[in-house]
Amino acid sequence: MDLQRCDRGMSASHEASSPTRRRNSGILLVLALTATVAACAGTARVTDIPDVGDLEADRLLFERGSEAIDERDWARAREYFLQIRDNYPQSEYRAEARLQIGDTYEGEGSTESYVRALEEFQDFLSLYPTHPRAAYAQYKLGMVHFHQIRIAERDQTETLSAIAEFEAFLARFPSDHELVPQVRGGLRAARDRLGTHDFQIGVYYYSNANYAGAIARFRQLLEEDPGFIGLDGVYFYLASSLVDTTQVSEAIPYFARVLDEFPESEFAEVSALRLTELEAGIQP
Repeated sequence: MDLQRCDRGMSASHEASSPTRRRNSGILLVLALTATVAACAGTARVTDIPDVGDLEADRLLFERGSEAIDERDWARAREYFLQIRDNYPQSEYRAEARLQIGDTYEGEGSTESYVRALEEFQDFLSLYPTHPRAAYAQYKLGMVHFHQIRIAERDQTETLSAIAEFEAFLARFPSDHELVPQVRGGLRAARDRLGTHDFQIGVYYYSNANYAGAIARFRQLLEEDPGFIGLDGVYFYLASSLVDTTQVSEAIPYFARVLDEFPESEFAEVSALRLTELEAGIQP
């Protein structure tokens, strides 16, 4: 079908949705929209429409949008949900449709669509701060940033944003909320990425004999994130940095912690040797 016919079909759908005619032509609007989307996108068929009976038009739109979401047809799904948002201000599905619009942008996975997704979820929280689905919107804010986290060697702005949104969720919503496990999992992963970034900076300082810088970075990491996944490496390099600055008595406990807490660590064997040497060296 050529573009002019598609444009005419979409225009007809829009006219049918005007406020003065909506009461009597809601179902026709849905049928026209579905037929137009099917013809232009090639992803739906008019024959798929069930017998609507007394079904509300907004409900049919929502069902069609949900089906498109399941099929990961993000653009088509968004058209259905936008119809609810823009043409049915009193619909019981309107709030959920706004969330689904955000989900479609998140699903597309581009830099531009992530920006739009953040806007949708933030708007939802502004419009419906006490809505039962507000927690979902807050969770999604964290996840959209999480999707954009870069490797540890690169800038960690998105990592920090994800951490902030996940922490906001835990501060605002009950600890027994069903989304808490996902939020905690995302938060832990984001913190580990940030910790790996800081750890690599510390190792760089150590490798370049900037022991004071390394010690400061490793101690800060231990203080700010004692649950960091790479603590064995932090203990080892912190201890090594302390030895190289003649702070042997402070280094020994960190080598010991590698052995006690991470006996299978890649740093365990070397830590054991260093610990033996240091303890022998400080014997009276």
